[in-house]
Amino acid sequence: MDTELLQKYISGNATEAEKRHITEWMQEKPENMREYMAQRKLYDIALWRTLPAVVEKKKAGKRFSVHTLWVEMAKAAAVVAIVLLGTHYWDNKHQTVESSALQSIYAPAGQRTEIMLADGTKVWLNSRSTLTFPEKFKDNNRKVKLDGEGYFVVAKNKERPFIVETSKCNVKVLGTEFNVLAYAEDSVWETSLLKGAVEIQLSDPSAGVLKLEPNTMASLKGIRLVKGRIKEPDYFLWREGLLCFNDISVRDMIGKLKLYYGVDIVVNNTSIFKNRYTGKFRTKDGVEHVLKVLRLNNRFTYTKDDENNVITIN
Repeated sequence: MDTELLQKYISGNATEAEKRHITEWMQEKPENMREYMAQRKLYDIALWRTLPAVVEKKKAGKRFSVHTLWVEMAKAAAVVAIVLLGTHYWDNKHQTVESSALQSIYAPAGQRTEIMLADGTKVWLNSRSTLTFPEKFKDNNRKVKLDGEGYFVVAKNKERPFIVETSKCNVKVLGTEFNVLAYAEDSVWETSLLKGAVEIQLSDPSAGVLKLEPNTMASLKGIRLVKGRIKEPDYFLWREGLLCFNDISVRDMIGKLKLYYGVDIVVNNTSIFKNRYTGKFRTKDGVEHVLKVLRLNNRFTYTKDDENNVITIN
């Protein structure tokens, strides 16, 4: 696969046709998935290695050169090369052993990503979300771990249920389409079912299970699961890079922005909390674009501290 096209896909800039081409390619054979994972790791490592240099430039006024970026990418490539060599050696030495090594994919702040799992299940990850999964599913179930938000279109297999583990609850399905909102750092936990059927199990097995039907959702309130109807179907357009708000309180809206963009927002002008907002934004436009639009109907100013990653609303 062309490396430039893979990097375009990973950074969220691929066209729909290119996305379909890459997901089909990843599904063809395990070697393709390993190549994708290597490129994903290279992208993430290079991104995180260069961020401190950018901050240092702003702090000390030092010049940040393209050479620095290439050096860090070379270091990242070396790390990935070592991982690939180890994987290649293992495969050659143990060709008859089915791999169950866990892999992780992380969607950085303000971005999203999608992946096709070995069984054909498609997963979209929202901003600042991590999915941990085996290269190949073994035993009698298909189990993944989610920290953040994910939208799943699960490949049907009546003999092997698909289980999404989170920090608070587990979601079990056979083949269906659903959304899980489960950031470990956030108190909100929700599962919304679009198609099929799911069972939700609290971490305490004695609490029993809650079953959902299409167009219903479950929210965790304290130690109880509360069932209701899906009220905002547009919300799930986050898969297409859209943030959709429908008559949401500004307080809750600010909370969403903090979560998705990984920025601390301090609100001194609490009078804006009594207001509500309806609108749609492209995720890639960034948190400041959202605040500038919000400011049109709400009287406030804001300052941004890049060094500490804090926005203060006055």
